[in-house]
Amino acid sequence: MFSGPTGKPNRYIGASAGFWAIYEQVLAKEYGEYGYPDIHRLTVDTYAVQHPGVASRQSSQSVWVHLVGMHLVLNLQRDARVATAQLGSVLAGRREFEWLEPPPKIGSVTIVDVNQARGLPEHIDRVRRWARSVWEAWSRYHELVRQLAGGRMNAQ
Repeated sequence: MFSGPTGKPNRYIGASAGFWAIYEQVLAKEYGEYGYPDIHRLTVDTYAVQHPGVASRQSSQSVWVHLVGMHLVLNLQRDARVATAQLGSVLAGRREFEWLEPPPKIGSVTIVDVNQARGLPEHIDRVRRWARSVWEAWSRYHELVRQLAGGRMNAQ
């Protein structure tokens, strides 16, 4: 996950330095100007899922964690704190995460669109549209994500 302004992508996030820099600008707005809004959970989840990296243990886990986070917020309407707590309990006993082959196009909205928002209400709207776009791109895995979020998948 985000570890502060670095100018370069996290080692398991598959983003170019340019997109990562824009992501850092968005996070800086959320941390500062926007007062760390609940939408931040969705910003982080969406970015990680839109930039899944390549098949590796960390990348696989990242995609699963962030897809479940998106599901909890978008579909189950959990607020950020509840989603984070639930996410921890959902994933606690799981050691391995299979690689989910990313869709060829991971949404039509990007961090660039979010960065162009003027003010918090527009920012929230753009993050939600971005998240929906990315979530829908991963539709072939929705049932697996729902099962994991509901505790119906066996720990591996």
